[in-house]
Amino acid sequence: MRAFREGRRAAAGIGLAAALAVLAAAAASAQDSKATPAAPKDTQAQFEPPGGPGAGQAYLKTFEGEWNVVRNFYPPGGGAPRKATGDCSQKMVQDGRFLESDFTFRSEDGKTSTGTGISGFDPKSGLFTTFWFDSRSTDFSVRQSHEPFDGKQIVLYSVALEGSHGQGHSSRTVSHLEDGGRKLIHQQFNQGPDGKEHVLMELILTKK
Repeated sequence: MRAFREGRRAAAGIGLAAALAVLAAAAASAQDSKATPAAPKDTQAQFEPPGGPGAGQAYLKTFEGEWNVVRNFYPPGGGAPRKATGDCSQKMVQDGRFLESDFTFRSEDGKTSTGTGISGFDPKSGLFTTFWFDSRSTDFSVRQSHEPFDGKQIVLYSVALEGSHGQGHSSRTVSHLEDGGRKLIHQQFNQGPDGKEHVLMELILTKK
């Protein structure tokens, strides 16, 4: 009889130890699941793979800062250029992927106008694309490279948008830095009646 009672106590002890072991394993499993949650799936990336900045963004970044602006407009018919002065603030946005340029112009007659440019670069194609809109018009001006970036200057050509106005004349713009990066020059060339390119407008930006 004594042996029987001792056997029952031993069996009960084994059962309790087994139950405690099961509880401990369950607790450890729950702790592990909390410590290492499953990474969420980026569904959008399956359809729109993200792209990082490239050489073009590095060049655009050198345009960042506060600038004094002189704008010269050369009338197609000839004559003295019309001048305006102003300010420009430029900064990289969207995690360094685009350059935002905000201009304020003050013309000789005292009128003020504003404009905003957004410049981007596609590392896969090596091409720049820019969008411009201002307080003088309801149209967008869109320009894009034809050739991959050469690392020295940005060359853009006007892109016609269906249903837009003011984009009928093909034009080319060239942007480059001078004076160790302290001067930024944008020049817009339009084709004249003689079939040759002429400077229509230039922006001369000097770092403040």
